[in-house]
Amino acid sequence: MVSASSITLLKNANVFAPDSVGLKHLVIGGGEILYMGDDLPVLDSLLAVDELDLQGQALIPGFIDAHTHITGGGGEAGFSTRVPAVPLSQFTKAGVTTAVGLLGTDDVTRSTESLLAQVYSLREEGLSAYCYTGGYHLPPTTLTGSIRTDIVFIEPIVGVGELAISDHRSSQPTLNELLKVASEAHVSRLMTGKAGIVHLHLGDGERGLELVREALAQSEIPAKTFNPTHVNRRRELFEEACELTKQGCWIDVTAFETGDVGYEPADALLRFINSDYPQDKLTISSDGGGCLPNFDKQGHMTKMDFANSIAMTNVFYQLIDQGTKIQDCLAFFTSNVATLMNFKTKGRIALGMDADLIVLDKQNRISHVMAKGVWHIYNKEVVKKGTFEE
Repeated sequence: MVSASSITLLKNANVFAPDSVGLKHLVIGGGEILYMGDDLPVLDSLLAVDELDLQGQALIPGFIDAHTHITGGGGEAGFSTRVPAVPLSQFTKAGVTTAVGLLGTDDVTRSTESLLAQVYSLREEGLSAYCYTGGYHLPPTTLTGSIRTDIVFIEPIVGVGELAISDHRSSQPTLNELLKVASEAHVSRLMTGKAGIVHLHLGDGERGLELVREALAQSEIPAKTFNPTHVNRRRELFEEACELTKQGCWIDVTAFETGDVGYEPADALLRFINSDYPQDKLTISSDGGGCLPNFDKQGHMTKMDFANSIAMTNVFYQLIDQGTKIQDCLAFFTSNVATLMNFKTKGRIALGMDADLIVLDKQNRISHVMAKGVWHIYNKEVVKKGTFEE
């Protein structure tokens, strides 16, 4: 039963941190992990403590969804197709405790201002939230007039994206234009310690990652700055992207259906797990809230769907059901993302880390979700809703 206690004692948790560390007891307070160890702590009887015995159930870090349209995406088939803002429980039901919002094709009727407002809204409701500046197009939409000053002076802004390349909806950026954007992001990283990445939307164009390879070959900008997403949408693109991890790029798989031309997300992750590519250089995200359109050769939309963070969670379930060990795939959803985004207190279960936690039931499905020490999902029921959720 959920109480109003500010201290939570979790007993007999089978902890994946994301590595398997066995049965542990944890004390949660002030939104942080105050204790994790083999010995059951003795707490003062005067303290109001909420105890939960997990009886060996798996405890994992909350998922980080670093590509989600928190203000809603869409708008590619008229104003009536603009997707509403994503409500709080759509994240927490998926086990997402940290979200990074962005703008996509529509960086005209949606703005950096509205994106930031939604970040602050989700924070007030108890979720950890951040965002990128910019969108698909150049010149980028910003709040202060430049990418660098947005990242440097506005705390929730951690990078720039999703800048579109190899897509008929992009601004068709040149190499020099991409390098200027990457330079602004990189210098911002040096000044602030933020991620400072250029999160790159990859379309279906046959040029693929050619522009990124040219940028790496012709500039001094670190490879980590370039972060391509949707890399599983075409098989050739995925192979290109995997090779970039050897140069130091992080790549991002999207939890959407790809049909015959790409790799389904679980398949893409398995291929990466079974390869010799650096296992810390891949992440997965949902594109939640975003439009998932199909276009014909003339650029006309033939089909539209909308993404949800639960798609990413379903990929995790699929991998586990197929026999993948939790510790072999969990980092793609947690610690790899935290490292890329430079979220120092996210993505891992350890002393002093944020209490963003998921409890899995015996079938390895989400049972409880805690964000910053507060239960949002308890026994598979939503116990903390967003302001306008029924």
